Amino acid sequence: MEKSKLIGYVSSIETLGTVDGPGVRFVVFMSGCSLRCLYCHNPETWVMDQKAEQFTPQDLVKKILRYKNYFAESGGVTFSGGEPLLQSKFLIECLKLLKAEGIHTCIDTAGVGNGDYEKIVDLVDLVILDVKAVDEGEYKKLTGRDQNEFKKFLSCVQSHQTKLWLRQVIVPTINDDKEHILKLKEFASSVENVEKIELLPYRTMGEVKYQNLGICYPLSGVPEMDCEKLEELNKILND
Repeated sequence: MEKSKLIGYVSSIETLGTVDGPGVRFVVFMSGCSLRCLYCHNPETWVMDQKAEQFTPQDLVKKILRYKNYFAESGGVTFSGGEPLLQSKFLIECLKLLKAEGIHTCIDTAGVGNGDYEKIVDLVDLVILDVKAVDEGEYKKLTGRDQNEFKKFLSCVQSHQTKLWLRQVIVPTINDDKEHILKLKEFASSVENVEKIELLPYRTMGEVKYQNLGICYPLSGVPEMDCEKLEELNKILND
């Protein structure tokens, strides 16, 4: 097979991930993201530049196949980021090659890319969708963008009936109350093919990265999410 001239920019790789989809996962963290979420803990992935490791689809899949015995049939490969949808053509070629190898694929995404959504959701086995906020105003305040692209991607996932997990990061003083959880619950009930909803606790581990990059950390002084309170919110979500 002729090697593709497509180049993908990869921020990092985790070979034995356990929280990025079912089973053990080979996780590819892609570079580039057009959102600037207040709680982002990976600012090093924002810009798609020469500091990232570069792969052709064939070279990346060749690397993945070395670990196939570890994730076996119960696991697979997850493309995360940054935002994997921003490198859509590269992603599509990787998904095609992995599908040919019978490997389960997943994308962990905020749903804000540069198009080609139809091709992507037709190839991928599972979408993990980060719901930044349900309310339009809160979404823009949190991410710096409107919801148009997110809605476009979600509509595409729905039309293809692709398996879907929903996630939301819960941040003290921002969305850690009953009202926000009920909004999320109502939103999830309107979405088809949702297999799971997860609340993720806000953590401050990204703050040092901002300092190292000389970037002002937008949530300085906001404490980490309390695990007991998160469990209470989970009960509201699942009642």
